Amino acid sequence: MATGPVAQRDRIRGLKMSEIAKTENRAAGAIEQAADVKGKIVQFAWHLKKEGYRESTITMCSRRLRCLLKVGCNLWDSESVKEVIASQSWLESTKATYVDAYDSFARFIGISWKPPKYHCERTLPFIPTEKEIDQLIASCGKKTAAFLQLLKETGMRSGEAEKLKWTDIDMERKVVYVKPEKRSNPRILNVSNRLISMLAKLPRKSEKVFSSLPGIRATFHQSRKLAAEKLGNPRLLQIHLHTFRHWKGTTVYHQTKDILHVKQVLGHKSINKTLLYINLENALHQKGEDSEHVTRVAPSVNGARTLLESGFEYVTEMNGLKIFRKRK
Repeated sequence: MATGPVAQRDRIRGLKMSEIAKTENRAAGAIEQAADVKGKIVQFAWHLKKEGYRESTITMCSRRLRCLLKVGCNLWDSESVKEVIASQSWLESTKATYVDAYDSFARFIGISWKPPKYHCERTLPFIPTEKEIDQLIASCGKKTAAFLQLLKETGMRSGEAEKLKWTDIDMERKVVYVKPEKRSNPRILNVSNRLISMLAKLPRKSEKVFSSLPGIRATFHQSRKLAAEKLGNPRLLQIHLHTFRHWKGTTVYHQTKDILHVKQVLGHKSINKTLLYINLENALHQKGEDSEHVTRVAPSVNGARTLLESGFEYVTEMNGLKIFRKRK
């Protein structure tokens, strides 16, 4: 065996080259495995579509699986998934959604595992004032503003609004035909002259009124942030697209005290989902809160119609004049 400085240098060089080769092989293997997993996620998404799952469900499951990859999960190893989810500073309800997504994926790729138990605790939604909602709508561009006004007046889910076609809008009768999602009921809802005017000003570049929901959501988040900073009101940051639906349900119950009517407006299949708005209305619209309202008097039918379309509710009639009010 050769000895001496030259031979020793060659041995060291050989060892270094060997380590480099091993590192490159491991890196190549990791890249190949990641590509394989991503391909499996695509196959999984197509499997869900063939099984009839909603597009929003498929998108959310795929997004959560990719997020698990990003934080260091080995999706082929269920114990790795458990450890990574447990180590995250997420809410228990958030962890539960990731467990559900991986559970479906594990069954798809034939992995048997025992899912960890995380509990989803239901919390009451944030309900802004109408003034805050109107301020937020006013701060957006015309297309986003029309989208938010539609959510405000109809209580539609954002996914339902995103699917709205021009043929679903009757401009003359001022009604919107809602094609449901999440197995809710279809419905026909009245809208205001204001909303019809906002929709009529939008360009008709396709059969759908609005663009893709991710784009709308991104624009909305940016406008919301700017509005909160400009108005000095951090409460606006708590308003999400689904907040408009909660606000509508609470407001309609306050105006009518008819929970079945609220159920019909929101398209709920089960009354159990609608009962939430009784609790919210009782807490937010207590008796003796007249200082929280603006009152108006309508001397004519046209005046009454204008007030109703502006969100006022009829209270009573005195001396032949109809009195209306609206929350500040």
